[in-house]
Amino acid sequence: MSEVNVKADSAPSSVQGSTLSSVPSSVTSSTLSSASSMTPSSVPSDPQELAQASAAAMYERDHAAHSLAIKIDQVAPGTAELSMKVRKDMVNGHDICHGGMIFCLADTAFAYSCNSYNRVTVASGCTIEFVRPGMLGDVLTARAVERSLSRRTGVYDVEVTNQDGKTIALFRGKSARLEGEVIGS
Repeated sequence: MSEVNVKADSAPSSVQGSTLSSVPSSVTSSTLSSASSMTPSSVPSDPQELAQASAAAMYERDHAAHSLAIKIDQVAPGTAELSMKVRKDMVNGHDICHGGMIFCLADTAFAYSCNSYNRVTVASGCTIEFVRPGMLGDVLTARAVERSLSRRTGVYDVEVTNQDGKTIALFRGKSARLEGEVIGS
C-alpha cells in the first residue's frame, strides 16, 4: 500500500495537501487525474482494478468527501472501507460527533462499495442506528459490505467503528442502478 496525495486543484483549501492513506498502490495520482477520462477500451477488466479505478474517478469529483477529509482506506468489488477524523467543526452542542457527520461517512462508504463495478448506482433508501457517540479526535472507520446484488438493486451493510474497534453506528443501504458508468461519465 502507498499514499496518494490529493491534488490541490481537486480538493477544497481545507484539505489540500492531505493524503489518502493506505490507498492500494495501483490507485496512483495519475489514476486520480485520469480515471474520469478513461475510454471504454482503457477501462480495467480485472474486477479489483476496476473497483480501484471507479473509486479514484468518484473521489476526484466527491467534494463532500473532500470537505470532511474522508479517506479511502480500501476498496474491492462490493466493499469499501473509508475513515474520517472527528474535528471540532463536526461536534454538536452535546460535545459529541454530530449524527449527520457519522451518517455521511457511512453513506459515502456505501456509495464507494456499490459503485465499485463501474455502474452508476445511487441510494434508494437507508437507515442508521447510532450505538454510541463519536468523540472529538476519534478516527471513525466505515466498512461497507455487499449483502445482496441483483440486476438493478442491492443491499449493503456498513458498520462505523472508532479507533478502539467499538461500534458507533450500523447503517443499511439499498441501492438502485442507473444508466451510465462511473468511469467516463
